[in-house]
Amino acid sequence: MVLKRNQRAKTVVKGLLGTYALFGAAWLYNETSPLGWWSLTPKPKEEKELAHLYERRKFPYPGDEAAMEELIAKGIVDSDPDSYNYEELQDKMFEQETLKLWLKMRNEVISELQGKAFDVE
Repeated sequence: MVLKRNQRAKTVVKGLLGTYALFGAAWLYNETSPLGWWSLTPKPKEEKELAHLYERRKFPYPGDEAAMEELIAKGIVDSDPDSYNYEELQDKMFEQETLKLWLKMRNEVISELQGKAFDVE
């Protein structure tokens, strides 16, 4: 009777260790996987087109003077064709917001004037 309990306990322990090992290997593979297990959903067209913007760039260590001078000489930092001018983008977004606000206020004034029986186009 005692031997059977020990055998059962050993079997359960072996099963648990095997399960944990399997899940651990799957977790480790998922962290370093080139397949991307959890990203099996299809990516939208816009995300595929902009994927190159999110790729990691390799810059030299700041203490490496020769590599930094080479990088600056190439002009990669300042003249990257994919980088956006964020000030222009911010100005454009600001203009859009001001136009929306202006149209909203204009429509409110027109509706108030029409409510008071004024003829407004």
